[in-house]
Amino acid sequence: MASNFVDYVKIFCRSGNGGAGSKHFRREKFEPKGGPDGGDGGRGGHIILRGNDQMWTLLHLKYKRHVFAGHGGSGGRQQSTGANGKDIFIDVPLGTIVKDPETGELLLEIVSNGEEKILAKGGRGGLGNVHFKSSTLQAPRFAQPGEPGIEGWYIFELKILADVGLVGFPNAGKSTLLSAITAAKPKIADYPFTTLEPNLGIVAYREDKSFVMADIPGIIEGAHEGKGLGIRFLRHIERNSILLFVIPADCDDVKKEYGVLLNELTMYNPELLEKRRVLAISKSDLIDEELKEGIRKNLPEVSRVFISSITGEGLSKLKDMLWKELSIVDY
Repeated sequence: MASNFVDYVKIFCRSGNGGAGSKHFRREKFEPKGGPDGGDGGRGGHIILRGNDQMWTLLHLKYKRHVFAGHGGSGGRQQSTGANGKDIFIDVPLGTIVKDPETGELLLEIVSNGEEKILAKGGRGGLGNVHFKSSTLQAPRFAQPGEPGIEGWYIFELKILADVGLVGFPNAGKSTLLSAITAAKPKIADYPFTTLEPNLGIVAYREDKSFVMADIPGIIEGAHEGKGLGIRFLRHIERNSILLFVIPADCDDVKKEYGVLLNELTMYNPELLEKRRVLAISKSDLIDEELKEGIRKNLPEVSRVFISSITGEGLSKLKDMLWKELSIVDY
């Protein structure tokens, strides 16, 4: 079954041409040879991106390969200006960026609801002949043509905006954790790569506070080189304020797995190291206190907590830790 989550599309956009200026001369009953009175052409329509916090995917653009704005109208008599071309608005989820497909240059990004940015400006309308009248040129029989619009291919990418991003190997218990502390209902099963697309959930906290958590598909060693699900989902982690590493208590070496995960993020984007990190040791109901103590002696220097999404162990403490870290982050 095709996924409804789309985070990459390539679209051809063309803004409108500006309308031509008018070459009209005033002609009235008692003034058969009046002066120039040609109006300006209207500007071409813009193509404008608009943030919409009710969207979380680019699915609505998947089959919309071409977007054209309207052309400006021509100027008219009596210095009347032509109508502006119709602007086209493209609603996108927050966290959408647009890049030049040839150079990879970041052109713009949308991060807040209702934010509007022009992707392709419409061409300016041409000046009517009235602007070219002078003492030496009383009857200009020319006007400016309108400017052409802008056209080209653009890459739209979505980087999910979330307060907390779950980072871990496949089958680490990330989806189970998300379902345990939010109302999200991700697909959960006891085999790797159950999560094939990011899931978002809102974590309710004390006194009506809340924060957004994102379950990112599992990373494997070599993900930064494109292995497994590769960098397709690593980019979503760039927009998370805090990284919550989830490593199961029954793995061979918690510290080693943490190091591998950290290395994958570092190789993909070293700036990810600057994000605040919390370590949740999941599936803690599978081990006894003696084994936990042994694990504690060999853990990385990072805020950590033992949790179980099945029994609820440590979940309240985890929320407290995440809220504390979020209060430190400088938005």
